[in-house]
Amino acid sequence: MQEPKTSAPEIIAGGRALFGAPEGQDARILAGMARDLSRDRKILTHIAMNDIRAAALRESISFFAPDVEVVYFPAWDCLPYDRVSPNAEIVGARVAALSRLIEWKADEKYLPRILITTVSAATQRVMPQNALSSSGFSARVGQRVKVPFIQEYLTANGYTRTDTVREQGEFAVRGGIIDIFPTGEELPVRIDLFGDEVESIKPFDPATQRTEGKSDSFSLRPVAEFFLDTESIERFRTGYRETFGAVQAGDPLYEAVSEGRRYNGMDHWLPLFYEKMDTLFDYADGATVTLDQHAMQSKDERLAQIKDFYEARKTLEQSLRAKGKKKGSDVSLSGTSYHALPPAKLYLSADEFSALTAQAVQILPFGAPETEGVRDGGGRKGRDFADIRALPDGDVFGALRTHMVHLASEGRKVLIATYSEGSKERLKGMMAHAGILSVKDCERFDDLKKVGKAEYGIAILALEHGFVANDLAVLTEQDILGDRLTRRTRKRKSDNFLTEVSSLNEGDLVVHLDHGIGRFLGLETLKAGGILHDCLKIMYDGGDKLFVPVENIEVLSRFGSDEGTTQLDKLGGAGWQARKAKVKKDLMIMAEGLLKIAAERQLKQGEKLAVDHEVYEKFVSRFPYQETEDQLRSIQDVISDLGSERPMDRLVCGDVGFGKTEVALRAAYVAAMSGVQVAVVVPTTLLARQHYQNFANRFAGTGI
Repeated sequence: MQEPKTSAPEIIAGGRALFGAPEGQDARILAGMARDLSRDRKILTHIAMNDIRAAALRESISFFAPDVEVVYFPAWDCLPYDRVSPNAEIVGARVAALSRLIEWKADEKYLPRILITTVSAATQRVMPQNALSSSGFSARVGQRVKVPFIQEYLTANGYTRTDTVREQGEFAVRGGIIDIFPTGEELPVRIDLFGDEVESIKPFDPATQRTEGKSDSFSLRPVAEFFLDTESIERFRTGYRETFGAVQAGDPLYEAVSEGRRYNGMDHWLPLFYEKMDTLFDYADGATVTLDQHAMQSKDERLAQIKDFYEARKTLEQSLRAKGKKKGSDVSLSGTSYHALPPAKLYLSADEFSALTAQAVQILPFGAPETEGVRDGGGRKGRDFADIRALPDGDVFGALRTHMVHLASEGRKVLIATYSEGSKERLKGMMAHAGILSVKDCERFDDLKKVGKAEYGIAILALEHGFVANDLAVLTEQDILGDRLTRRTRKRKSDNFLTEVSSLNEGDLVVHLDHGIGRFLGLETLKAGGILHDCLKIMYDGGDKLFVPVENIEVLSRFGSDEGTTQLDKLGGAGWQARKAKVKKDLMIMAEGLLKIAAERQLKQGEKLAVDHEVYEKFVSRFPYQETEDQLRSIQDVISDLGSERPMDRLVCGDVGFGKTEVALRAAYVAAMSGVQVAVVVPTTLLARQHYQNFANRFAGTGI
């Protein structure tokens, strides 16, 4: 199968725009450019509009061009001039990406390579190459390494010492055994020393702490984008004083860096740790740059946002100086003003970015105008069956079959792209029911090349819309079945557990895991062991005080409500532990009763309700959203209950908008198609009308 014919030199010579590159085809074009550039030992840098677009492009390149190595350089996941540091995993990914770019330059074997980043990441300055290239550390079995040296290296490069290593960027020392979780690696390593000699290196599971195999060597890179060695600390102190003048007594940032310890949010003063900052373009010097369609507009918005945040910080700082410190001012937990670095130190200016991207090629999804010299990537938007779906008796799969035969007759390979394994199997079943039988699973694009002339491919590839090229046609699940709004999965946590100090107000009641109910009085900075700590001040019965460091805020949860009669627990008393023990006992009694009820229910017979699988799948395909994992599990459990011979006893709980109605709709459909009546009971007339409309729309054309 042919790749897109337009080569990298032709694209660059053709001007600053490449047309005919819809989503999916753009990945094939960029991969082809990377292959051409690799012959001249050059790489391709693509600047995506945002993280979502970058992730989609990486997935498409992985499918269409697995031979192309892709490095992703993300932006910080915090706002400009924020008080919090970026997520440790994000920082680790950034350092790993920069390290890989340095390795590319030294690599004798030059392969097709693409650096993918975002506008937000490309407009921010980064740590200098010479500092990063000299900060690596590696060791092999049999090599001599001193434990104090490793400890000093890990501490200076941002690693955190713990008792048990579970997260990236942690290390533990137990005699001659050192556990380290290097940033960017899947597993931590356990280094066993005999004296000063490395006797063994074994990866281990951070959950079970059990070793898994052996390694001959290990390599470390920094966890942070700055170092806390003597030279860097002195450079920061000098730069801080030169930029902001005399340092106020009790400045927590200045004191933390001076003492060689981390401080939340210190990343926003990154330039003060170095004599000179680099840009991402310095790491990928000589690279050909391509841009998303709206990348330049996104750049303008990003730089305007940076300016707004900087000016807001300066306004608050000036107000603080004029009126004095007071509650609500832009101060830290210990009352120190936020000194914001000028944007030019941490970010590129509009002129700098324009100069660095002056020869960049913009990748455009729409067709090329009829003008000489314009470069065309050869792709166009594919067929959408919305017109067929709009007809009352429209045969979508009949039209799909006809269109696929037509595409194949023109010499194109045909690929169906679906969102997930479940939707792939569902769509295959519906296609088979419609007589489209020659559909083969494709893990990679190479698998599609092996598909015969009368066969079609189907793969998991999250494209919203398909495209047609000279050699390939892609049809997506959304093109065939209609809009499918995907939700990004997220881990959820109990709302009661606290994650931010700002979510508390003075006087709020809180519950400590070990000490019970207390009242939050505010924040206070304490010095313990020569180190300053910002702490939450909690008062208990009798006026006793407990100070909880902000880094341990997860031990606190919010108390449900305060009616003015809530009794505080006594610090160190037995009341809280006694209540916890009583609740546990009551829960055990309750659990025993529930087990008895469940056992009795298992002995009773119920009516079995079932529906034809193909008919049910056709109804399910009309759901216009991507089901969440919890929603799919709930639906499966409910349908299994209906299909069993036991009475159902299930309560489905979820927040507003999380899909409970769809669970009820599918259960109602199965029951109704099994010949029984369904009653939906709701608390209000308005809700009854809303559900009536939803049910009527979903059941339209089903005969119910």
